Amino acid sequence: MTDLYRHELSMRCALTWLAFLCVPVSAWALSPNVRISQYGHATWRIEDGFFNGRPQTITQTTDGYLWVVDAGGLRRFDGVHFVPWTPPPGKQLLSPDIVRSVAARDGGLWIGTYRGLSHWIKQDLFNYPNDRVNPIFEGEDGALWFLRVGNIDETGPLCQLKGSAVRCYGKADGIPQEQYSSLARDPAGNFWLGGSTSLTRWRPGSYQTYYPSGLKSNVGQSGVSGFAFGPDGTVWVAINNAGSGLGLQQFSHGEWKPFVVPGFDSSRLKAWRLFLDRQNTLWIGSSGQGLYRISGGQVDHFGPSDGLSGDTIGDFLEDKEGNLWVVTDRGIDSFRDLPITTFSRREGLSSSSIFSVQTTRDGAIWMGGNNHNFDILGPSSGPDRVRSLQAVKDLPGSQVTSLFEDHAGRHWVGLDNGLNIYENGRLTKVPGRDGSPAGMILGITEDKDNNLWMLSYRPPRLLLRISDRRVQEEIPMPPTPQGRALVADTRGGIWLGLTNGDLARYQEGHAETFHFEHPPSTHVYQVALSSDGSVLGGTNNGLIGWSNGKQRTLGARNGLPCDSVNSFVEDNRGDLWVYMLCGLVEIERNDLQRWWADPNVKLQLRVFDVFDGFRAGLATPFERSAVRDRDGRLWFANGSVVQMVNPSHLVQNLTPPPVHLEQIIADHKMYLPGSGVRLPARTRDLEIDYTALSFTVPQKVRFRYRLEGRDPDWQDAGTRRQAFYTDLRPRAYRFRVIAANDSGVWNETGDTLEFSLAPTFYQTDWFRAGCVVAFFATLWGLYWLRLLQLSREFNAQLDGRVEERTRIARDLHDTLLQSFHGLMLRLQVVDEMLPPGKAKQELEETLETGDQTVVEARNAVHDLRSATANMNDLAGALRALGQELATGNSANIRLTIEGPRRELRPIIRDEIYRIAREALRNAFAHSGAGHIEAEITFGERLFRLQIRDDGAGIPPEVLSGGRSGHFGLAGMHERAKQIGSQLTISSGPEAGTEIELSVKGSIAYNKTSGAPGWRLFRRKIG
Repeated sequence: MTDLYRHELSMRCALTWLAFLCVPVSAWALSPNVRISQYGHATWRIEDGFFNGRPQTITQTTDGYLWVVDAGGLRRFDGVHFVPWTPPPGKQLLSPDIVRSVAARDGGLWIGTYRGLSHWIKQDLFNYPNDRVNPIFEGEDGALWFLRVGNIDETGPLCQLKGSAVRCYGKADGIPQEQYSSLARDPAGNFWLGGSTSLTRWRPGSYQTYYPSGLKSNVGQSGVSGFAFGPDGTVWVAINNAGSGLGLQQFSHGEWKPFVVPGFDSSRLKAWRLFLDRQNTLWIGSSGQGLYRISGGQVDHFGPSDGLSGDTIGDFLEDKEGNLWVVTDRGIDSFRDLPITTFSRREGLSSSSIFSVQTTRDGAIWMGGNNHNFDILGPSSGPDRVRSLQAVKDLPGSQVTSLFEDHAGRHWVGLDNGLNIYENGRLTKVPGRDGSPAGMILGITEDKDNNLWMLSYRPPRLLLRISDRRVQEEIPMPPTPQGRALVADTRGGIWLGLTNGDLARYQEGHAETFHFEHPPSTHVYQVALSSDGSVLGGTNNGLIGWSNGKQRTLGARNGLPCDSVNSFVEDNRGDLWVYMLCGLVEIERNDLQRWWADPNVKLQLRVFDVFDGFRAGLATPFERSAVRDRDGRLWFANGSVVQMVNPSHLVQNLTPPPVHLEQIIADHKMYLPGSGVRLPARTRDLEIDYTALSFTVPQKVRFRYRLEGRDPDWQDAGTRRQAFYTDLRPRAYRFRVIAANDSGVWNETGDTLEFSLAPTFYQTDWFRAGCVVAFFATLWGLYWLRLLQLSREFNAQLDGRVEERTRIARDLHDTLLQSFHGLMLRLQVVDEMLPPGKAKQELEETLETGDQTVVEARNAVHDLRSATANMNDLAGALRALGQELATGNSANIRLTIEGPRRELRPIIRDEIYRIAREALRNAFAHSGAGHIEAEITFGERLFRLQIRDDGAGIPPEVLSGGRSGHFGLAGMHERAKQIGSQLTISSGPEAGTEIELSVKGSIAYNKTSGAPGWRLFRRKIG
């Protein structure tokens, strides 16, 4: 390897690491400071039905989906479902045998087959025929490089696809003619080709070939199978050939050397695939030997016995969230960092029953179990790294009950039924006051005077005070309740947690008990002093507390996921971490203060569950099961394992999950999401499937959705990945969905789908318009029917009135008038028989009056029989009447007309004429007026008649009640009332008389139907 190449590679690596420093924490790779077994691990196996044959490769496209190639084809994975991929309609791959897929920079997917290369993008497929294509690499310029596997002709094994042109490089370009099976590109831009017998570094114009000694006779067999490029310029080379004796090699300066540490020699590996993650951790996929990891000079192994799906590794992928995906011959595995780190026998602990844990001044963690020994972790050399693990073996007892370090650095160990001091690798027994064993030590604490206080069970249960390495006091505990946990109060005295769920304070020989309201069979498992001076106790029915006379209980009603508290400890910020039966809960200091202020407050707490690495366990029978070390890490013993969480270095996923709408199912028919999806009419059941591509903990991805046009607000779907609707109305809709990852980071943009539901014929706009038209047409028809009905009624009334008038005229003519004529003839005979004189004169005057009466009667009969057509011109009729009345009279009359003349409806016209005639006759006959005025006003909806004179006026008694035996004024009022008009008569001795008649509403005559207009119709029905 030339110095120029090393310098260029170092510069590229420096730039790469600088870019990584700018990436959020969630984008980093797995932490190398824990073992593989301490990662979160998930498996998808062939036998569970996830794959159709052996998985081969895995990749992630820019939209976030994972793509897996197996023996049956290509599958898309969203963290929950594997969906088989099919070519677009009308398109086919060059070969159904897919060997590899690689994500393209344009968002598509490159698919390598036995007969060439295909590019799938935007639901379209483009084929590029060639030989079998396997290793594929896309450059920054968009050019695709691939290896023609098995090709040994002069065309060359390395090919470049740019646009639609393919160019291959071979022997003439510096690439030896042999069979190649692996291809990689280093940070400096050089291609590395692995063949059966050689290793070639190549770039246009520069190349170098190396021949490992162990592969000289390996023609036609498997040789160099994988590469990884370290930041220092070292090239890791996997050589999968058992007879070569090479295995995994570091290649630098043209030299080959294995990686060797105590217990591990990389040359003995059957290395197959190599991968270097963002933390510069080397992952080694072997053939038949499982998974290896090299980091910081340490080697870790993970195989089928640890839960790996298979023992042969085919491919690696580090996704956008920093999770590692491993493809094996039996399935796919994923590894991720966990907030909670677990230590068990798999990590080297000597016992599977861990009951107590203690931190020491030097940073070590002591853990006590029941296997004749206890374990020590550390001291640590970093925030998360455990430097070493050692077991203190051959203890004179099997059960470690308590561990404690006092102010002098002495380690006190409760072992079986006794008490010991551990110094210089040896245990020294501390007997009771009478020389007998001190008893089973349930808990240890140290007061402000450096006295050690211990709860001992011999039986009976005793409270021991130890000073100067000796038991000074043995204080019997009452038979019930008994002490189960204890802690020293910095202000003096000892706090005890009792077996009945209460707290007690022992000070200067006196005990004071504080009773709490709780269910029966409540036990205090741990008691501790908080940084604010309050005393807290963990019970199987919640967290209890006492502070300055206040007593509180924190349970599920306050927001805890359950009530059973196993242990708790305070971190450096004053937040309380509660290890419960159902999870690890973080209670912030401010929330604790809110709880002290209001015992019924509902808190929003952070809960770590099984997906965060929590392992459920029962409360330990011994008191010290939760501690904080000098680095601020929190340790919990749960009876089977020890778990650790570092509050200042919590794993958080800061990557918002890409959200995708996958399909619409309408009445059991599937539609792919796209622009303008139109669903058929009468669609009743609608299902919209969506997903969010967060692979860290897909089970904790939460969704919200909203169907604009239907949902008034966002709907919280929880972890459900479907939305359901029934009986949507036909219209256009817009569906939006957003999602949050396991750390609560939301993708507020989400994904959007616009679709419409086609209406049935009776739901269309034209049908609605037709219904509206039909409705108004019906109303119009009903209106005309009503008009016709009113017209018939009106004509019937008119005919009836005409017939009645004719009958009256006939009766007057045939009876009264004829009888009167007869009477007049007889009176004439009498007149002729009388001699001249006063009687004869009176009779002749009577006969003249009778003749006038007959004339008036004949005129009345004539008026009754006169046709309405003769009076169509009301103004003309009134003018003629005025002229007739003015003949022979000293009064003169003036007629004024305002507005365009209108033909009035006959009944209204006749009644107006008769009212006017009566008024004018009275004016000419009785008023003695010199001037009479008549004024007619025609309007759209108004007719007004005013008659004024300057005569003597009408006496008030006549105006108010009429004259006995005279019906002129009464008749005028009756006629006005009959046509719905208003008649006003005002008169005075000096002002004369004024008569005003007003008719409002529809007064015009409808010539088309001969019926009243719309206004009359409305008045009639109203």
